[in-house]
Amino acid sequence: MAKIGILGGGSWGIALAVLLHKNGHEITVWSALESEIRMLKENHEHKMLPGVKLAEDVLFTPEAKEAVTDKDLLVMSVASSYTRKTAGIIAGFVQPGQRIVNVAKGIEEGTLMTLSEILEQEIPQADVAVMSGPSHAEEVGRGIPTTIVVGAKTQATAESIQNLFMNEVFRVYISPDVLGMELGGALKNVVALAAGIADGLGYGDNTKAALITRGITEIARLGTAMGGKFETFCGLTGIGDLIVTCASMHSRNRRAGILIGQGKSCEEAMAEVQMVVEGVHSAKAAMALAQKYDVQLPIIEQVNAVLFEGKSADQAVKDLMLRDKKTEVPAFPWQAV
Repeated sequence: MAKIGILGGGSWGIALAVLLHKNGHEITVWSALESEIRMLKENHEHKMLPGVKLAEDVLFTPEAKEAVTDKDLLVMSVASSYTRKTAGIIAGFVQPGQRIVNVAKGIEEGTLMTLSEILEQEIPQADVAVMSGPSHAEEVGRGIPTTIVVGAKTQATAESIQNLFMNEVFRVYISPDVLGMELGGALKNVVALAAGIADGLGYGDNTKAALITRGITEIARLGTAMGGKFETFCGLTGIGDLIVTCASMHSRNRRAGILIGQGKSCEEAMAEVQMVVEGVHSAKAAMALAQKYDVQLPIIEQVNAVLFEGKSADQAVKDLMLRDKKTEVPAFPWQAV
């Protein structure tokens, strides 16, 4: 049995708390929101995960020190925009070599840092890992079979986290390509907004398939330019995560995109979804990275234009369709005549 602190009392943190408790671990959940801690103490259930009950011996606390001290693993499960602030709150309690696995997805807009880079900067004494893949909280909390990847700098760290999480309904692979995993997880949210916008406009399966396929091409193009491994973008944290986020109504990014496609503003869509829409926060960062690494990201560029420049969604689709003619895979040679 391990002692595990869950940092963040949202739906994903709670789903993982349920999973880890079923694996026999001692769980303490921290949230900066006292109302959330009060709800969890009273109901042992999160309102965003109705029917997913937490065991009576799961602890809930508003005190970060209690959730961090003497824990074998810390699970960082706050929205990407709160990662740096949360890291600052817990930094003084984290011991040298204490393991933290980040399970959120995003890129910090101002610094263009991944979330693991933020944690390493704010808590340099920690051993930081990431966990990513196609894994909606609504399904993990109910024990629906799910497969994800843990990334870390060392195999020992990755395997230790793999052992804590893995069971008959939650299969865990490991990878040393932390950067590729994080880029896949962050950028797929932006493409999922595009997929949702297409749904909101009333387009069909052909459009969705095109966005997924060309979307992973864009993600891999930028990701490999930054040092990620191409194979990672072909796997669970690349195409796997992109498919589930573009196709599922559990996806807050897709749901927000649908509302935008139906004519609502970005702000109105986020308010209606009532959850953090990570793709909105990552979209500007993605374009800044594209400029830094001189990479073309036409889908992500059009998403930015719709979100932040007042461009209509239907015009964005037309502009994508009428781009200059291209070869799908430029590296393939033509047969000599």
